[in-house]
Amino acid sequence: MIHSVTSDLETFKSLTFGPGLNIILAEKSAEATDRQTRNGAGKSSFVELIHFLYGGNADTDSIFRSDELSPHTFTVQSDIGGHVVSVERSGTKKVMSTIKVQGVTDHWPIEPDLDEKTGDLVLSLPNWRLNLGALLFDLQTNEEARGRFGPTFRSLFPYFARKQGSGGFVEPTQPGKKQAWDQQVSISYLLGLDASIPQRFQEARDREKAMKELRKAAKQGSLGDFYGTSAQFRTRLAVAQGKATRLREQIDSFNVVPEYATFEAEASKITRAISTMNNDNVIDRDLILQLTTALESEEAPAVANVERLYSEAGVLLPNTVSKRFEEVAEFHEAIVRNRRSHLTGEINAAKSRITTRNAEREALDERRQEIMGILRSGGALEHYTQLREELGRTEAEVEALRQQLEIAEGIESNKAQLDIERAQLRQALQSDLHERDGTVRDAILVFEDLSKALYEEAGSLTIGASENGPTFDVSIESQRSKGINNMQIFCFDLMLAELTTKRGIGPGFLIHDSHLFDGVDERQVAKALQLGAAHAERVGFQYIVTMNSDAIPTDGFQDDFDVWQHVNSTRLNDEEETGGLFGVRFG
Repeated sequence: MIHSVTSDLETFKSLTFGPGLNIILAEKSAEATDRQTRNGAGKSSFVELIHFLYGGNADTDSIFRSDELSPHTFTVQSDIGGHVVSVERSGTKKVMSTIKVQGVTDHWPIEPDLDEKTGDLVLSLPNWRLNLGALLFDLQTNEEARGRFGPTFRSLFPYFARKQGSGGFVEPTQPGKKQAWDQQVSISYLLGLDASIPQRFQEARDREKAMKELRKAAKQGSLGDFYGTSAQFRTRLAVAQGKATRLREQIDSFNVVPEYATFEAEASKITRAISTMNNDNVIDRDLILQLTTALESEEAPAVANVERLYSEAGVLLPNTVSKRFEEVAEFHEAIVRNRRSHLTGEINAAKSRITTRNAEREALDERRQEIMGILRSGGALEHYTQLREELGRTEAEVEALRQQLEIAEGIESNKAQLDIERAQLRQALQSDLHERDGTVRDAILVFEDLSKALYEEAGSLTIGASENGPTFDVSIESQRSKGINNMQIFCFDLMLAELTTKRGIGPGFLIHDSHLFDGVDERQVAKALQLGAAHAERVGFQYIVTMNSDAIPTDGFQDDFDVWQHVNSTRLNDEEETGGLFGVRFG
């Protein structure tokens, strides 16, 4: 339990507490107007202060980092590890993560160090949290032993001191912004169930998340958006490996011809020359054919036919004319002879050219065959380089496909394994709930008794097993009402405080600030305060409540219950400058 909360800040209103119910009251000053509220009196700030002293973070927007509060030290005196211990902490940046301790600490898992300059026993903030976890909740100080998703002091403590600013009064099972797995682990541990099961559920979810990342990585790899099964990757890998093997064989048998380009150019030149010769031969053969035809058609004119023509016409030609015909005939015969001789010469010249070309063509063709033999025996260095580059690309594709295949096989294997593991975990969870039936029954009955004391129809706490881990559902009739929802939180918290105290764990106190009673009927508020006082006294824990004075019910209490006996002697009020818990305005 908490014995006192003090500070070296002169205006701070020191608080002392006793066992059972303790009410911190915020009053309205006599001079206050109707428009003044007591929201700044320090009721919620008291909860913030308890969190600060019990190892909470002090971010840059924390009130304990403000100029008005950061230079000052705050102290809580409480029961820790069976002894009354004083703990001090300041919001000053240099010492904010250092905790000063006074009291019996030689049995602590992590003993404080002695500050030789000041003579104080000091702990680092992380070690302070580890000690609190071990001393108040029997947690392992070794993170490996506790597990990656194991409960920590800071994950359990909010169930005993909800903060309005962290959304602590929204859901009974969520005393702030907690992830689903954190809620499952924390409640399981506090109820006395096997908390390792929801931890293993979260480990399975983490592996599922990793599988999704693997799928994403596979789709963003060198193969683009393609993604398939391991069987599809295996086929693509075999094809790529076959291509790489063929390229490797070509490279191994490849003979680089140093002057490949020169030989290739010479072969092309020879081919063009041979083609030109063939064309010229065709032209000359056609010429020979034409000349031969012309040679065969060449004849001398028939003079006798002319004479016969004149004779038949009765014309007798003189001797001089006959002689002239003979001369003409001789002339024409001479021309025909010369013509034949010319044609014969042209034919022979064409034949000679063809013969010469054929001889040259044979020589060129022989050279071309020699060059082509050289080219067929190897290839150019450029071609060899291209083959090497293609092999490199193919081998890279083979490696990428091999990795993709491994990923696909791993995903398929892990998915099957995770499906089996999920089924086994659900079975283990069901078995745990069955084996710890007494623990589950106690929680259900305590919650039912508390809710029945507040309302005509009892509420219910349902604890079950799902494929995603344990489930904890709280319900009270007309739960849509804001007041009803807050009373669900009240019953749930009181149930946890009672069960943990009976198990010998917990901080020894439960704190509720005034927000818990917003929208709650006055008679239910009275019943809640009596229930809290009765359970705290009977079970042995401390119940601290902050309230506005006008929210104290005037009706609904039992005759033997005097609520004012539980009101703290230190009162807060709405004085803007000095009335609050810290006695100063800040922020």
